[in-house]
Parts: sequence; C-alpha cells; structure tokens
Amino acid sequence: MKIEKAKQLTARKFERMTGVSRKTFDFMVDVVKADEKKKKKSGRRPKLIIEDQVLIVIQYWIEYRTYYHIGLDWGLSESAVCRTVYKIDVIKF
Repeated sequence: MKIEKAKQLTARKFERMTGVSRKTFDFMVDVVKADEKKKKKSGRRPKLIIEDQVLIVIQYWIEYRTYYHIGLDWGLSESAVCRTVYKIDVIKF
C-alpha cells in the first residue's frame, strides 16, 4: 500500500498496518530526509518517494517478507528493494 492510501487510514488502522504510530513514522521519514540532504546527489532519482521507501522497509521488518514479494507489490526489482532496505536500515533512528 502506497503512502497516499495509508494516509487515508485511521490512526489505529495505520498503526496496525505498520506497527508504528503516525508520529513515529513521520519521525522516521524526517530522519531519512535529513540523511538524504547530507549526501551528494548523483545518479538517477529513486522510483519511490521517501515515505514509500520507509513503508517498504517497515514491511520487510514487520512482516518478514522476501525482497521478491515486496518487489512484486511495489513494481520494483528484487535488487532495488534490497538497496532500499539497506539504505534505510543503516540509518540510526
């Protein structure tokens, strides 16, 4: 589920889906955005916005889904999901 649909959920349903409250999710997104600003921009833009990337990582952490299955849901390759998870996983929240 992309962030546009997730924003329409009630606070309780959002927390059931992600395992974190909206406040915690917003904090995670802010930390990732701050980390992205530090980096030198080069290469292609990511296919997904940061909020969606954080949702992918939460799916990986909470549901123990494989990169392949997450990639099928989000329209990404297995390696793109792996890179996204690694990129966000190394950030200290």
